[in-house]
Amino acid sequence: MIGQNDISHARILIVDDQPVNVELLEYLLNSTGYKAVSSTTDPRVVAGWHAEHRYDLIILDLQMPGMSGFEVMEALKPLEPDGWLPVLVVTAQPDHKMRAFETGARDFISKPFDPVETLMRIRNMLEMRLLHARERSYNARLEQTVRERTAELQRFRSAMDATADAIFLLDTASAELVDVNDGACRMLAYPRAEMLGPNASRIGLGAPDALRKQAERLADYAAAVGPARSPELAEVELMRRDLIAVPVELYWQLLQRPGQPSVLLGVARDISERRQAEELLQRMAHYDSLTGLPNRTLFFKTLGDTIALAQDKAWRIAVLFIGLDRFKGINDSLGTGRGDDLLRQFSNRLVQCVRIRDTAGRLGGDEFALILTMGRDQQDAVNAANEVREALRQPFELDGQQAALSASIGIAMYPDDATDPETLVKYADAAMSRAKQAGRDGYRFFTAGMNVQVLARLDMELALRRAFDNRELLLHYQPKVNLHTGAIAGVESLLRWQRPGFGLVYPAEFVPVLEDTGLVVRVGNWIIDTACRQIAAWLADGTGPVRVAVNVASRQFVEGDLEQVVREALARHQAPAELLELELTETALMSNAERTITVLKNLKAIGVKAAIDDFGTGYSSLAYLQRFPIDKLKIDIAFVREITTNPNDAAIALAIINMAHSLKLQVIAEGVETRAQLEYLRRSRCDEIQGYFFSPPLPPEELGRMVQAGHSVPPAPDTRGEPARTLLIVDDDVNVLASLHRLFRRDGYQILTAATPTEAFELLAMHAVQVVMCDQRMPVMSGTEFLSKVKEMYPETIRIILSGYTGLEAVLDSINRGAIYRFYTKPWDDTQLRDNIRLAFHHYWLMQGSGRRAGEPGEDVTALPALQDVK
Repeated sequence: MIGQNDISHARILIVDDQPVNVELLEYLLNSTGYKAVSSTTDPRVVAGWHAEHRYDLIILDLQMPGMSGFEVMEALKPLEPDGWLPVLVVTAQPDHKMRAFETGARDFISKPFDPVETLMRIRNMLEMRLLHARERSYNARLEQTVRERTAELQRFRSAMDATADAIFLLDTASAELVDVNDGACRMLAYPRAEMLGPNASRIGLGAPDALRKQAERLADYAAAVGPARSPELAEVELMRRDLIAVPVELYWQLLQRPGQPSVLLGVARDISERRQAEELLQRMAHYDSLTGLPNRTLFFKTLGDTIALAQDKAWRIAVLFIGLDRFKGINDSLGTGRGDDLLRQFSNRLVQCVRIRDTAGRLGGDEFALILTMGRDQQDAVNAANEVREALRQPFELDGQQAALSASIGIAMYPDDATDPETLVKYADAAMSRAKQAGRDGYRFFTAGMNVQVLARLDMELALRRAFDNRELLLHYQPKVNLHTGAIAGVESLLRWQRPGFGLVYPAEFVPVLEDTGLVVRVGNWIIDTACRQIAAWLADGTGPVRVAVNVASRQFVEGDLEQVVREALARHQAPAELLELELTETALMSNAERTITVLKNLKAIGVKAAIDDFGTGYSSLAYLQRFPIDKLKIDIAFVREITTNPNDAAIALAIINMAHSLKLQVIAEGVETRAQLEYLRRSRCDEIQGYFFSPPLPPEELGRMVQAGHSVPPAPDTRGEPARTLLIVDDDVNVLASLHRLFRRDGYQILTAATPTEAFELLAMHAVQVVMCDQRMPVMSGTEFLSKVKEMYPETIRIILSGYTGLEAVLDSINRGAIYRFYTKPWDDTQLRDNIRLAFHHYWLMQGSGRRAGEPGEDVTALPALQDVK
């Protein structure tokens, strides 16, 4: 039999008809220190061998020819009078587990073997065998203690106290503790006296009723089977005195003596270390050791559970497969240590991108994945993909080295693309590969998932067709302002859709559907009719004549009879033709140029105006432009958005204005959102502007009230009697700005100050500035960079650097290229600086008179003295 303290000498018999399984188990046991391991492939010899050798553990296969494992256990039962068979069942059929336990097996493991689990269960079985041997000794001692006198009882107590396990003796009638051993006191940190009495429930052994029922079950078991003991160990948690839970294996036995009250004996073994080891193994099996994220195994299990829940809740699930772009290059160049650090940092950012109910995981290498539960709109998946991409925008700090990274993301949807975890992840992986092929740093949906978009598009198309009958379409009107008078010069009609259940829908969301389906022709005709009706309504209600522009799609020329539609609408509502204006894109003009020219000429003959919308983004030629009967050009918002700060956009806008005026066309700039944009366009001789700076699109009633109230844009700043000489000072040091403002105030200049180049560009757009003086070292943009842009946009200005920065190479290069007129160093002499600025204004007027600009060839760049020598 097994020794008391050394299970490595336990006698173990392996029974399996497959030699490979026998060899595997023998190797596993021998390599871990077990010294007495035997084996056989013939199950018929097991009972005889056990009678001779008394094995501590029999590892028994269930499915064997000649004699099954169940028959072997029946043959072993007579050899174990107390019914405790030392059998650990091994089989590939888990549904045999219950029958194996009923036959007498003590534990169960499945094929194929997990080495860690197999060794743990073998050790547990051997410990249980040892415990069983001890318990039989305890039974004998307890019975002897009850029968014998006080001296014998004391010897029993010594035996109880000698074990490390906790032992509890309870009276079966009252369920009260009548005795405990020292092991119980040590385990639960109670003095023995405090544990005795009605405290079994408090320490976690169970409520009184439950304990009495446990005793009754053991008594029934004893009457039917044999010894009154529980058939297996139970894992419970006992409560220490400091309220810390202790996990234990608890074994119950009923001690029954003739003429004596029965006693319920409980033996508890602390399994805290085993629990911790199991939890560690569990974590190692399910979590990535580098990032701490769920690994591939746990990710697939979680996805399967989420799908099962989604079926009940009617949820949709998005799986995002994330591949880091060019990670291998970073890993190879910076080393695997820094590569691992980068993966850890990215996993931390990734976790911050997901909600509590979502899951992030690492599937291997540089591949990660997300599980998102969501509503009907797949936009949630797009938002999550963009959040992940945004999380990568900031560089990663890798032990003093910075690394930039991007991600390619594939998205698969449940239930649209697939309904099982493996297929969903496979499809998301395929979509990620397409995102990489498309240029990286982007996302792609799995192709089959586009069914969702098709269905949504079909739903929108059907809803749009119903919109006509339900009167859900409406027009808002955005004012256009004449920059010469400041008054409203007309409006542009903009389509809106008041969709039930969705609210106000903007054109960008549904106009592509109109164009693709051909509905745009019907909608376009409705817009023209509604605009003419509104023109007539404003004339009738006292608002007065308001010119209304409507957008015309190219398909209205190709598929419809635009001329007839316009004529009938004007006649139907008795609207003056000169108050209607058609806006066409360059694409619409060029799609069928000859037909378009004919239609526009016919309409122009009755007074209808025409304008080219989004000019500069298409491909119309000047030769055709001269042939079209056009009255206006609209500068696209793309050139207006940065017109005050981007020299290229400013140059394009100015070229369009000059060209249009040379062709005797008016110019309208759309998308004007700031005062600086307005003033720059006004000084560039643009005729009209349109944008949110003056007004957003309005319902017709509000627009009518605005026209009647006479709203207008403010006059240009330089028309308010401001001085002709304007000096702009740019410096990020507010103290320097204040000092220079005080210095030049006495000379009668109009002084403008800016702390940033952005603020300076706005002031340049709003004021006629002759001299610009700028610091060299500023955040975001240096003085030379700023003045180089000023030269391109305002070439007539005198541009000066005033700085304490002595790195002169860039400054001298800018001077030689004409971007900078002079360079003066800090600190300055007040008198000399005032004189030099006065000379700069004088130089400006000289250049204006000669037609040259500051820095142009022919100018003597050494004519004016610097405040200090440039070293």
